[in-house]
Amino acid sequence: MTSPTLLRVSRTWRPEDRAEAQIRSIAFDVPGSGEGAIEVEMTYAAEPGAVLDLGLEGPGGYVGWSGGARSRVVVSQGWATPGYVPQAVEPGMWCVLIGLHRVPASGAAMELTVRVVEPSVVEEHRRSEPEDPEPREVAGEAAGLRRGLPTVDGMRWLAGDFHSHTVHSDGSLSVGGLAALAVSRGLDFLAVTDHNTTSHHAHLPGVGRRHGITLVPGQEVTRDVGHANVFGDVGLVDFRSPPETWAAQAASRGGLLSVNHPLGGDCAWLLPVDRPQVAEVWHSSWAQVPTWGAPLAWWLQTPGTTPIGGSDFHLRGSDGLPGSPTTWVLAEGDDILGAVRAGRTAVSAGVDGPLLLRDGDGVVALRAEGLILTGFGHRRCVLRDDRVRVPEWQGPAWLEDGDRAIHALCP
Repeated sequence: MTSPTLLRVSRTWRPEDRAEAQIRSIAFDVPGSGEGAIEVEMTYAAEPGAVLDLGLEGPGGYVGWSGGARSRVVVSQGWATPGYVPQAVEPGMWCVLIGLHRVPASGAAMELTVRVVEPSVVEEHRRSEPEDPEPREVAGEAAGLRRGLPTVDGMRWLAGDFHSHTVHSDGSLSVGGLAALAVSRGLDFLAVTDHNTTSHHAHLPGVGRRHGITLVPGQEVTRDVGHANVFGDVGLVDFRSPPETWAAQAASRGGLLSVNHPLGGDCAWLLPVDRPQVAEVWHSSWAQVPTWGAPLAWWLQTPGTTPIGGSDFHLRGSDGLPGSPTTWVLAEGDDILGAVRAGRTAVSAGVDGPLLLRDGDGVVALRAEGLILTGFGHRRCVLRDDRVRVPEWQGPAWLEDGDRAIHALCP
């Protein structure tokens, strides 16, 4: 049986098209009763420098986004490709979203097809996705790493990571696979921040309970002028909206926005910075040049910004693993975002490495013997013990080695 074709477009995108508008909408009409499924397929010539992104919008609004990670996606009421929200294929006007991420001088020749498909095709897509692993016990549960951490008014320090990806955008693991990996790394919490989608949010509570980890709902709002993570189950902050409104949108719904990897190469933050409340000061890319002082300098020039860290994990072998770096939050119960709002954070290179935490009016350094404690207006101090508390320490502090590589910091 031939699948009815709803749209077929051939077009070569030019640099002038991208300069005019980076996100393009191509409309198509869906007839019928709202049952069934549609499949969108977008391919383009593999010219050097050509990168096109894919997304979808329905009569009821935004459906999802897969960026450049997929060329075929399916949507139905019972199931949708990760990155897209399952829903009835309502009759009316739909739009394929094409992101002109990179368009070389020679152009990017695109072929786009939308067709109605049978349930067997939906099942084919479903079977191709990675399965969640079974939960497993993790020896020691990193309890030894928590021993000796200071507590304040009943609050405790939790270890986590504020930046990670799954198959709901351009990651390689299912939500369960990512959770299992994070648990094996000794983390208490992990923010799952897939690009320009919230389709993963529905899976987080159940997966977190099964694997014994708090999975924080997140989304990486991604534009070519900057990336920002929105934390909290606050609905979609649409990447097509003006970037200067993202923080206000998040806050109005009880969420929190963080500027991501502000010095991150071709995805650096190119928008005005007016003392962001939270910023991903420490990104896994810092490990490539540990003596690079720019991230620390950027943070110190934005006083009042709460620092967090993120591995930006996508795929084993291509990014830092979850917890590289580790963000520590001093939380009341499991209120992780409340701790960040209050500025109770610290960042270290890893969950089991040197650590620097706020402790009352001072700081305490753990597992840092031989490192140097320093900060604005303070003498550089070589630490001679595995646990050192320095009272009356005002302002940011960090631990560095003799080569000036940073090992931990706290506000």
